[in-house]
Amino acid sequence: MPFTKYANLDFDQIKTSIKDYLRANSDFTDFDFDGSNFSVLIDTLAYNTYITAFNSNMVVNESFLESATLRENVVSLARNIGYVPRSRTAAKAEVSFDITRPAGNSAVAVTLQRGLVCTGNVNNTGYVFSIPENITKTFIEQTNGDFVASFNSIEIYEGTFLTNNFTYDGSLDQKFLLKNSFIDTSTLKVYVKKEDEDGLGIQYSVVDNIVNVGSTSRIYLLQEVQDEQYQLLFGDGLIGKKLGTGTDNDGNYITANYIVTNGKDGNGISNFAFSGRLEDSNGTILNVGRDVDVTTVQNAQNGSEIESIDSIKYFAPKIYSAQSRAVTARDYEAIIKNIYTDTESVSVVGGEELDPPEYGTVSISIKPKNGTFVSDFNKSRILSQLKQYSISGINQKIVDLKVLYVEMDSAVYYDSAKISTAESLKTRVINSLTSYSNSVDLNSFGGRFKYSKVQQVIDNTDDAITSNISRIRIRRDLRALINQFGQYELCFGNRFYVKRDGYNIKSTGFKISTESDTVYLTDIPDENMETGTISIVKPINNETTRVVVKSAGTVDYVKGEVLLNTINITSTVKPNNIIEIQAFPESNDVVGLKDLYLNLSISESSINMVKDVIASGDEVSGVVFSRDYYTSSYLNGNLIRQ
Repeated sequence: MPFTKYANLDFDQIKTSIKDYLRANSDFTDFDFDGSNFSVLIDTLAYNTYITAFNSNMVVNESFLESATLRENVVSLARNIGYVPRSRTAAKAEVSFDITRPAGNSAVAVTLQRGLVCTGNVNNTGYVFSIPENITKTFIEQTNGDFVASFNSIEIYEGTFLTNNFTYDGSLDQKFLLKNSFIDTSTLKVYVKKEDEDGLGIQYSVVDNIVNVGSTSRIYLLQEVQDEQYQLLFGDGLIGKKLGTGTDNDGNYITANYIVTNGKDGNGISNFAFSGRLEDSNGTILNVGRDVDVTTVQNAQNGSEIESIDSIKYFAPKIYSAQSRAVTARDYEAIIKNIYTDTESVSVVGGEELDPPEYGTVSISIKPKNGTFVSDFNKSRILSQLKQYSISGINQKIVDLKVLYVEMDSAVYYDSAKISTAESLKTRVINSLTSYSNSVDLNSFGGRFKYSKVQQVIDNTDDAITSNISRIRIRRDLRALINQFGQYELCFGNRFYVKRDGYNIKSTGFKISTESDTVYLTDIPDENMETGTISIVKPINNETTRVVVKSAGTVDYVKGEVLLNTINITSTVKPNNIIEIQAFPESNDVVGLKDLYLNLSISESSINMVKDVIASGDEVSGVVFSRDYYTSSYLNGNLIRQ
């Protein structure tokens, strides 16, 4: 709902209304309100009315989720419909290292103690990485006689491991508050025991609803309260097991272990130094120092900030409407973002909409906030957690993100008399385009690239810009199966521009099993100009190529589809086994399909600053116009994609 205007909030209007009211009284008809001391009383009344009106407006608007502005009020209103805002999320990395048992030591195993494990550095800032629970590995004898314990692909969290202890006093209003606003609640472990018992006690599990929760369920609920802090709520003996020292109770001593984190600041760290604490099965602390070689399996990623107010307003009603079941696409969108906090955007397509149809299947594509692909581990975790929400008989599958990149080749004409340097103007143009690339039109499934808007963005950057001629190409990335025979399908979802002599489809270089040189993809249109043949070629020079495989696939220019026949790709020029394939859209407006994530790639675009000789006064309009620096709106360029 829009901001509700409960009463007039303009001080001057309030003051005028008071004067008009008094003048309506015969006693004050000719009274000089402004020139007398009576004006002080009017100002006081107007000010008091203004403050009252302001407070009334705030009270009214802070009572509704859509119009509330204060985080505490937004969180409280969301809590009324059972929504718990996402906490900060620690950046997670995977590392491996080996521990060699010291000579003379007879221990059979070694335990990596919870807490600090590694340190890392990014942007000249140091960060610590921890684990929330102990990890134990067995010493195994090697061929050289050494006994080695291997910690393979352990997950470490950016942040510091902390512990809070509480003692339940039996009162109904006792609060168990975790007094830290930087908690990653996904790392929270809660244990309950009697105070005189050893160890941590019995672990309790967090739940987000009370369905299927009985009187003996060892559960707790988590809710955000004031100042972005979190509070633990335990059962009362009817819904959830009650705390206490009785024979039917687990105890009254509560231990909460968790990690406090810097969120997204920890992303990107790739090199780690060991700083952990190791204890062998004999109880001896191993003094390995920093002699342990740490191998990075996965760079630190997926760190995020606490859920924003706008996000809470958007997702709280969706989670409520989903009612803990995944049926519609909106249900899946809300639930997945709650399960996988690194989600930026979700596309859900029913199997009946696929080509060919896959009835009884839901195809899910996820765009992470950091990166392009969801790891296999996270895919498995998401699908596992989705089972509790899904309908029986419906299979879910997570497919890799399909990104449709839009690239520009723009000639920006400028008046040299109005700028200091062309380079500074170019920087401003790039900044403007980068800002637009993050707009609501783009970076979404089913997004739309609007050509006229982009031209306006460029032209409106500076008064010195007189015009721009921007040419558009579209790109999909093919992730090759190296040294494996495979078939590939790439759907661009936009009709291709067709040039009769071919070279409409271009690619970056790659190698195949039957050719030692680097090769490329190109196309030859059929007579109908609606379909064509994909060929594999290698360049002879800048103007000619030699065909290596004449019929390597097909292209449908109308549907915007490229199909590659069975092929064994052995390597790619681009890293990560990527082959970039580009085409030219028939329309300058580019639309992403429902399962295509549209992205305006500024880094792969070319911005060229061209002096406008007419505007600058070097030449007279209408006398000379056919010069090399005037460009065409059609883009084709080289025979291959560079």
